[in-house]
Amino acid sequence: MFRLLVEKELKNIIQSPKFLATFLTCSFLILLSIGIGINEYFNMMEQYNTAKNLAKTEMTQARSWMSLSAKAFREPDPMQIFSAGVNYDIGRYSIVHERQDSKLQNSVYSDDPIFAVFRYMDFTFIVTVVFSLFAILFTYNTVNGERENGTMRLVFSNAIPRSTFISAKFVGSWLGLVIPLLVPILVGLLLLVIFKVPLSSAHWIKIIMLISTSVLYLTFFIAFGILISAVTKYSSVSFMILLVSWITLVFIIPRIGVMTASQFISVPTVAELESQKDSFSKARWEKHYGEIEKVWRARNAEMNGMSEADRQSYREENEYKWFEEDDKVRNEVQKEITKYSSKLSDDVRNRKATLENLALNISRISPASSFQLAAMNLATSDINLKNRYEKEIQNYRQTFSTFTQKKQKESGGQAGMFRISIDSQSGVKVSSGRDESSLNLRDVPKFTQPSHTISQAVVPTIIDIGLMMFFTLFSFGGAFFAFNKYDLR
Repeated sequence: MFRLLVEKELKNIIQSPKFLATFLTCSFLILLSIGIGINEYFNMMEQYNTAKNLAKTEMTQARSWMSLSAKAFREPDPMQIFSAGVNYDIGRYSIVHERQDSKLQNSVYSDDPIFAVFRYMDFTFIVTVVFSLFAILFTYNTVNGERENGTMRLVFSNAIPRSTFISAKFVGSWLGLVIPLLVPILVGLLLLVIFKVPLSSAHWIKIIMLISTSVLYLTFFIAFGILISAVTKYSSVSFMILLVSWITLVFIIPRIGVMTASQFISVPTVAELESQKDSFSKARWEKHYGEIEKVWRARNAEMNGMSEADRQSYREENEYKWFEEDDKVRNEVQKEITKYSSKLSDDVRNRKATLENLALNISRISPASSFQLAAMNLATSDINLKNRYEKEIQNYRQTFSTFTQKKQKESGGQAGMFRISIDSQSGVKVSSGRDESSLNLRDVPKFTQPSHTISQAVVPTIIDIGLMMFFTLFSFGGAFFAFNKYDLR
């Protein structure tokens, strides 16, 4: 009898006029999102390679190690085809220089604000919004619709346990909705192979997990639809309840999390942070310039009573020593500013992390939030993507600064030092020790992309997948309990 009930539910879904429209719409949206994602990935890879080559050319134009700067670029990931996450919100590269704070800049949305208004439509968005909506469209009258049509009495005229009936409803609805939707998803995976998207075995594992998580998310809304249908007598009432619940779970709760968390934890804005850094830097450099002025007054005092020729000879004799002393002090000041800036950034970063964790935990009340967070983690496009890159960029900045300082000393201390000479015939002349020569960039350290193993991507999703399983079991258990007390009349 269980099999007959499952077949009956399958026929009701497949023969429904809305099934064909739903299937075609979902198929079109899935294939469209994957196709757009593939095209966007290849475009971003082309931009990435072009920008890297341009940065190399810019480095060859530097004429001193002090002025040399590099750029660290964020490499596109094929998983962004399925879940863009924060990929388009954070910057694509960072300038790396000893005297400049490194941070990602020039995001896609900052360059093209039109996309920030309408956002990209990826696979995760379609599952989150479209799949869940279609699930409630097919399940809102699963139980009470049978009572309204008078078929429930006919079914229970046979000796059928209520548990068998509600289980058959769930299985039939699941097979009728999930299996057809897997077809366009598999076709979308075929597009990845046809267009030769560079996917490793780790990528394929994460894609399979993402699809499985999508099925689990759809399963929740199927169970939730059956639950509401089992606690209401009229399908019109259950539809309104499900529609309001869908809006709340998919759109409202995920946004309330951030708003609620921000009431408990305050984080300085970017403008406030930059203002604090800039104020400290200006104050420290002003103090340094005052100290240098006193040092040079003392040096000039040593030449009192000397002839012009003796002064010139004395300057040339001590020029390199003075430069080393000044450079050492300057480096100490720069290290002090960098240390303060890093400490301030770390403090803000920790406060942001606390705010983000609280906001995410609040938003996890919604299965839609849990699914989105799981998808972003599997696609390595989660909110920690920015922190991972900026941490790696900071490490690269230290390595790069150490290298340039070493090369500066090896060049005889003349790199970056300007010499001013005054002649009665030629006038004032400003020259640098490396005005005519180029730098040997063969040994310049290269930026490496931050490593993110499959375990690091999967482990954070365990809590979200666990919550979705709990919500699904709770909904099905609630439907089972409610139907045991359901009035069949």
